[in-house]
Amino acid sequence: MRLIYRYAWLTRASHWLWALAFAVLVSSGLQIFNASPNLDASDKSNPARRVLAIGAPSDGVGTTTVFGHTFFTTGWLGWTDDGQGAQGFHAFPSWLTIPGNQDLAGGRRWHFFFAWAGGLCWLVWLISAWRKGSLRDLVLRPSDIPKLWPMQAYYFHLRREPPPHGVYNPLQKFSYTAILFVIAPFVVLTGLALSPGIDAIANPLTWLLGGRQFARLWHFVGMGLLLAFFAVHVFQVATQGVINQMRAMITGWYKLDEREATGP
Repeated sequence: MRLIYRYAWLTRASHWLWALAFAVLVSSGLQIFNASPNLDASDKSNPARRVLAIGAPSDGVGTTTVFGHTFFTTGWLGWTDDGQGAQGFHAFPSWLTIPGNQDLAGGRRWHFFFAWAGGLCWLVWLISAWRKGSLRDLVLRPSDIPKLWPMQAYYFHLRREPPPHGVYNPLQKFSYTAILFVIAPFVVLTGLALSPGIDAIANPLTWLLGGRQFARLWHFVGMGLLLAFFAVHVFQVATQGVINQMRAMITGWYKLDEREATGP
């Protein structure tokens, strides 16, 4: 094994700042969702086309309804911590939202500020990776597609050795390509479509997404995909040499395994 300088300081700084921005965006987004805790597959609010609803049909009872199937979620969703030392109608608990108590205006301020901060971090990271020449290592190439299953088989312990790869393995390339160039931009677009100011000057964007309620649904789905990526990312870091991975993202220096290469 040998040490290589994998991550530039700008890449590392934007990575951690984006992680902070993402955490605040999720938490403040749940605060905004609490003001109208439902998602409709429609151009406007339509209970007949409701995909998700979190509520409290009676005092002390919280429910979550997904595609018409209702689950009792008292204490977790619907009827839970209200941020004021008691329980009440609160879709997501106060410890998950910013601010903790019901504050739609405050949640929007936090959300909009960190949306711009997160978008700036994403842009800085892309420029830094492009200037360093490492961006091409992240992009999935046609030659990587046949290696996707062998790499998955290696993670499932169905194969003893991973397929030969460069700085990032085929599954990492697939994930980063999808997140950086598909899902993250889609979340930004759906978020813009939900902004009244942007909607006023770029109404075709909202129309293309199926209306404000559909845009809200897609925005929520995009957030779920980003959270799923985050969970898998943390799991891989924890199981694929957490000390080496964390050292690389903090100091920039990565201990290269004999099965890895420095290029694509």
